[in-house]
Amino acid sequence: SRPFDEGRDGFVIAEGAGVVVLEEYEHAKARGAKIYGEIIGYGLSGDAYHITSPAENGDGAYRAMKAALGNAKVNPAAVDYINAHGTSTPMGDGIECTAVKRLFADALGSMSMSSTKSAIGHLLGAAGAVEAIYTLKSMETGILPPTLNLETVSEPCRGIDLVPKTAKDKTVNIAVSNSFGFGGTNASLVMRKV
Repeated sequence: SRPFDEGRDGFVIAEGAGVVVLEEYEHAKARGAKIYGEIIGYGLSGDAYHITSPAENGDGAYRAMKAALGNAKVNPAAVDYINAHGTSTPMGDGIECTAVKRLFADALGSMSMSSTKSAIGHLLGAAGAVEAIYTLKSMETGILPPTLNLETVSEPCRGIDLVPKTAKDKTVNIAVSNSFGFGGTNASLVMRKV
């Protein structure tokens, strides 16, 4: 797939699975568990716009991310990385980029965003868990996964560091992972490095 690219024409369906184990922080720490990060906020929204398409103005994506940051008590300027929903659909990518620009505005210069679906395809029901794992590993390693196959950035996505083609070294203390489903069922998680 080609997320955020001018020539994108739809997602590539894929297969996979991922499991994220959630545990109370103090309990995990007491038993010496390896902690990859902490979920500090979440946000949900529903567009109820169309059976498969999100609302064209990106309001659902915006509201999910805004609610997640509010729940986490995190200012947009503190976010280092977004693991985008980034499906490579002509409508969806533009909507997500518009929502990100609206919410992050002046903070765009210090933030990066990429779509791991460019490497693994769209895992549908497993996408959220696997992308949360990518996000946690980015915090652990300080390496952002690239948006592969990105040649010409589409107009709504210009001005966002989309980590084109190659991985990027970057310290990630706060990250957002977006999952925007068919029909505008939206969820965003905010994670913190520990």
